Amino acid sequence: MPLVFLALDDTLLDRSGAFRLWAKGFLDEIGAPHDDLEWLLSVDADGLTSRWDLADAIRDRYRLRVPSIDLLDELHEGPLAYERLDPLVACALQIAGDAGWVPVVVTNGPVEQQDVRIRRTGLDRYVADWVISEQAGVSKPNPRIFALAAQRVRMRLAGAWVLGDSPEADIGGAAAMGLPSVWVHRGRDWVDRRFTPTRVVGNVIQGLSAIMAAR
Repeated sequence: MPLVFLALDDTLLDRSGAFRLWAKGFLDEIGAPHDDLEWLLSVDADGLTSRWDLADAIRDRYRLRVPSIDLLDELHEGPLAYERLDPLVACALQIAGDAGWVPVVVTNGPVEQQDVRIRRTGLDRYVADWVISEQAGVSKPNPRIFALAAQRVRMRLAGAWVLGDSPEADIGGAAAMGLPSVWVHRGRDWVDRRFTPTRVVGNVIQGLSAIMAAR
């Protein structure tokens, strides 16, 4: 029963799509031009920008009088209202589990936020367990977080795969452990010359299929 380590954001859950839907409504609410959507998405940088910095950037651009802490709450909670687990992703996870794979989520981020997302969307019903960097005290691509995830389900790293959309955190983590990997490209080209993914796919469903076919 081999392991498959799965990223959360923009792999299992469409974090970018949820943020885009929230951003459209937010910009309409404050009366901002529709063209500003691309600005907001670029500043968000797929969630890599700290929420404090993003809140400050929004306040400065639109001269909002709301406290940063209130805007911070909106940035945390707003996109969550639009986030859903794709039924096809749930089905793919179920098929992988039935085929003998043990899916474990390994994600960077704050415990409260990531845990809520996993449980609220129902993803917790389709994975064996999950490890969150804040709680683990170590982040991807450090191999230690993957080792901790394996320990959580009492399994070895041997034979495991890593599946995710981040070249550095996911594919870099797999390379550091000598494990095969699947990169979800999301329309991007691979540019990192330090390591390469074993497979390149368009989404997590294709990724799980590729892993099962390679067994």
